[in-house]
Amino acid sequence: MRHTSEKGARFVGAVPPRPLLRRLPLEVRLVALAALYLGPPGAVALAVAFVYFTAQVPDPMALRRTPAPSVKVLARDGSLLSERGGAQAYVPIDLLPQHLIDAVVATEDRRFFKHWGLDELGLLRAAIADARAGRLVQGGSTLTQQLAKNLFLGPERTVRRKLEELVLALWLELRLGKENILELYLNRVYFGGGAYGVETAAQRFFNKSAQHLTLAESAVLAGLLKAPSRYSPVFNPDVAWARARGVLAAMVEAQLLSPQQAEAATKVAVAFPGAARSSVTCFDYAVEAVLERLLRLVAAMQPEVIVETTIDGSVQCRAQELVRAALDQQGGEDDAGQAGLVLMDKDGGIRAVVGGRDYLQSQFNRAFKAKRQPGSAFKLFVYLAALESGRSPDGKVLDLPLFGHGWSPRNAGVGYRGAVTLREAFAHSMNAAAARLQMSIGARKTAEAARRLGIRSTLREDASLALGTSEVTLLELTAAYGALARGGRTLEPYLIARVRAPDGRVLYRRPEQDGEVAVAPAQVQQLTDMLHAVVDFGTGRRAALPQHAAAGKTGTSQDFRDAWFVGFTPELVAGVWVGNDDGHPMRGVVGGGLPAVLWHELMLIARAGSPDVDGKPPASGAPSAGDGPRLPREPIGAEFVARALAAGADAHDPPADRGR
Repeated sequence: MRHTSEKGARFVGAVPPRPLLRRLPLEVRLVALAALYLGPPGAVALAVAFVYFTAQVPDPMALRRTPAPSVKVLARDGSLLSERGGAQAYVPIDLLPQHLIDAVVATEDRRFFKHWGLDELGLLRAAIADARAGRLVQGGSTLTQQLAKNLFLGPERTVRRKLEELVLALWLELRLGKENILELYLNRVYFGGGAYGVETAAQRFFNKSAQHLTLAESAVLAGLLKAPSRYSPVFNPDVAWARARGVLAAMVEAQLLSPQQAEAATKVAVAFPGAARSSVTCFDYAVEAVLERLLRLVAAMQPEVIVETTIDGSVQCRAQELVRAALDQQGGEDDAGQAGLVLMDKDGGIRAVVGGRDYLQSQFNRAFKAKRQPGSAFKLFVYLAALESGRSPDGKVLDLPLFGHGWSPRNAGVGYRGAVTLREAFAHSMNAAAARLQMSIGARKTAEAARRLGIRSTLREDASLALGTSEVTLLELTAAYGALARGGRTLEPYLIARVRAPDGRVLYRRPEQDGEVAVAPAQVQQLTDMLHAVVDFGTGRRAALPQHAAAGKTGTSQDFRDAWFVGFTPELVAGVWVGNDDGHPMRGVVGGGLPAVLWHELMLIARAGSPDVDGKPPASGAPSAGDGPRLPREPIGAEFVARALAAGADAHDPPADRGR
């Protein structure tokens, strides 16, 4: 089956008779529909917008003469982290194989040839999702909208920006037509690995021109558009091929391919030449995250851009080495296969991000994208809600079994402690006490406190929420803790500080953001004191820093599937997650173990050369943090991690930390 387009030379085939309205020219239909749905004023406004875009926006087809963007990514000190992209030939759509076009349409916008830039069904689905979430979470974007966004618009997720995108999509349909829209899209879209445009991607992944791609190879490239890092054929060939089989199935479902053709394509051997290991650097997780965000910030009609990031090159490399060394040694003993790490300053600038043990093995960024159960690290929000409800850190809560509620959290291995202060319950991560606190205030208040501090993942407002059973990302949880580090104001993490052209023109500058007040000063002080107690005499003693104030919280999910430490110093905020991609249990790894040691080591790396800050006195009644294990200022990798864990054996955080 082939589609009908304006030119008719490429997408031909039997097309059923169309209703009278669809036989009219697109311009006439748009005017008629605008008058019908928007009324005469709306139709006039739409016409004015079209005239404005025609006068102000450069001819999109001029991009045929413009090479794909070359991107230089700089560290915070101006040193070069990476240079990606660059010119490969612009390929007219008439020279691209039809199965490539069909694969992209089937996966990205199945109704592309049936709408005029806006997909009513997709918009309806997105509107429902946005209404449920109370914010813009879906766009219902067509290929035309994606092109409008990538070429002309900025990153704002606002109603006004969405309206601009919709009008621009209609304008592009009128100005260009379907074939030209597809042509521009395929030559400009980001395929990952620094590859902008289908020709660059074909050369990058298959060492051939896009004109010669097979059906199977086209399915691989089309599959990349959803998540370029996750489905990369260079680093995740098995995952990429599994995704390609899904693309072939979508093509069959869209009647763009017969089942027999799809079956034959799955039996064809696909080679992924990829890149040599020598091309992999310690910056790759950070650079790929920057490139994924870049097109949301700067229109693609730029031949070359220079991206100034917040990454500290030295810290980034040492953090990557630290994670790899720790997992190579201690991870093998404990059956811990992966880790994620993020370090940022208090205004949200990300200094380092480690998405996994080895970028060559997996490009999936676990720090930014993996959603896992945070265990007791989520108790921050339970105690915040309790403090805001009138409780105090020195007030009492019962750490006793709960019966008759259909759910009974346990403090495995250490029993129950009866009446304890909130500070003690938090520091020692007592599950029963946290569950009782939440029952007294309601799960809704816990969820509301989490959302206020920046948690965007879906939260189940049930009893188990207190123990961290709702999945979140490391980035959003770390940012939530960062809100306390900056006095109760929300923190919005960012990687890109400025984007400029080679001639110095500023294309994007991150606006100053003070954040919204999310926590009152009194509760900030109380909760920060409790977080200090975790490090001073609770489950997070291994995270303690010599001569520096440190605050944070451990977290371990059920059956040791996830282990976390998230915390902050007066200058920096960081989070560490350790676990396995398939969720299988580790051998006793808890948040106060390997994650706390990695966090400690990361902070020593980040603070190397920075002036000391006065240590704070320990929380009331707590033993000095100086009584716990102390670590050298210069990290020494896997041997250090193993020795630190062994030295801290007596300070092992209790199994009560597990969120059950």
